[in-house]
Amino acid sequence: MITLTILVTGGSSASGIAVTRALAAAGHRVLTVGSDEARIKAAAKEAGHGATALVSDLASLDSVQDLAATVRGLGIEGIDGVIHLVGGWRGAKGIEDQTDEDWDSMERSAVTTLRNVSRVFYSQLEASPRGRFAMVSSTTAAAPTAAAASYAAAKAAAEAWTLAVADGFRRAQSASKETPGEQHSAAVIFVVKALVDSAMREAHPERRFPGFTDVEELAAAAVGLFEQPAATLNGQHIMLAT
Repeated sequence: MITLTILVTGGSSASGIAVTRALAAAGHRVLTVGSDEARIKAAAKEAGHGATALVSDLASLDSVQDLAATVRGLGIEGIDGVIHLVGGWRGAKGIEDQTDEDWDSMERSAVTTLRNVSRVFYSQLEASPRGRFAMVSSTTAAAPTAAAASYAAAKAAAEAWTLAVADGFRRAQSASKETPGEQHSAAVIFVVKALVDSAMREAHPERRFPGFTDVEELAAAAVGLFEQPAATLNGQHIMLAT
């Protein structure tokens, strides 16, 4: 088995802990990233398997560049994967009460963080023999509602950026005019209705969470990215919604 180095952003969330645990259990070196030092260290400890906790404000390009320098300082030559789990939710009643504060929050968390991480680590992912970049989107992006306009628009923008990353990988590899070769890097979009974890189920035993995707299912899908050919993955929407 090949040991890869994978960056999990949004690592202190329930999904971040599940994904970190699954990737590390599969034998990979996992760097889990959060904005709060205490929370991300606790999350790395909970995930176990020797996951490394790192701190970065992913909405700041300078901070992400500092993160890349920290990774290099650990003696890591390149990142093989990024599983981007930074997000959030803002809703309203309809179009008229979509606030600027809601939009700014969604743009910052869903779009800016993804732009920064993909730009800083793009060349490493493109150079990796199994480079993977993945984000988590929502079914709402393809079927937006008035109440979720800001959320849906931000997710759609993040999807568009990720598909552009996929196009960059394709043009540099299998579709290269100068040195065409096998596609070895891929950018993908996981699509869910919403995520659920064991703590949510325990807190609300009366709820069934219809259509929700368990974070453990997302974690298994993340591990599977590195076991499938890049050519079949690149630019794909992977439906995890039930």
